[in-house]
Amino acid sequence: LFAAMNLDTILSFPKSNDHFDHAPESDVTAVTSFDLAPIAAPHTFLDTTFDMNNAPESIKYAKGTTTLGFIFDKGVVIAVDSRSTQGPYIASQSVEKVIKITPYLLGTMAGGAADCMFWERELGRRCRLYELENKRRISVSAASKILGNITYAYKNYGLSMGTMVAGWDHTGPNLHYVDSDGTRQKGQRFSVGSGATYAYGVLDSGYRPDLSVEEACELGRRAIHHATHRDAYSGGNINVYLVQEEGWRFMGYNDTNDLFYEEYRH
Repeated sequence: LFAAMNLDTILSFPKSNDHFDHAPESDVTAVTSFDLAPIAAPHTFLDTTFDMNNAPESIKYAKGTTTLGFIFDKGVVIAVDSRSTQGPYIASQSVEKVIKITPYLLGTMAGGAADCMFWERELGRRCRLYELENKRRISVSAASKILGNITYAYKNYGLSMGTMVAGWDHTGPNLHYVDSDGTRQKGQRFSVGSGATYAYGVLDSGYRPDLSVEEACELGRRAIHHATHRDAYSGGNINVYLVQEEGWRFMGYNDTNDLFYEEYRH
């Protein structure tokens, strides 16, 4: 069925606004699922569409970032850069890559900004509903499981996500990695993005469970800085967050250029 469809039909759009002007209004709060492309295999739509003879050049995702998180005795540190890239083009130097899910949960953004932002905000909505229904906060493990179930349900549909979910619950500090392949893994420290290997080198060499809050924040800041120095797709400002029993708090930001010339150059 799909192979017989004409590409022009698939990619066609209304030539005027008449179709939308006469469309009935709908209650968006009642939406429980997304409509999929009316084809035989929606999960292969991107691949098979661009394989056709008269197809344009395929979509190539050009991503780059560096994010990290680690657990130590006093909480969880999250550190991220703020550069958004479109291939070799720097689209922005001020992207907020830490998403506030709840006052006790943080998420990070790597991959497609829209995918991460949308689904982690949706996770925040579901976490709040859980609190209303159960009269207690959701655990970090359960929150990451919800996000993992979402990404697994949309596996091979074109999502691009590499996220961490960090927080504090009745078991203490927790950190989970979730990506668009449906992978979900609990760990002590993670780094995600194009600069992750550089960040891991600094993070692994300087990590100790008994770090003070100041030392932990400095380790996260230094690891992200060195990643931005070596990875052209990471840069901008370094934002650092700390999650403890009372919730998360913002620990400050630093410009990577200022850090290089004033602190880390020598």
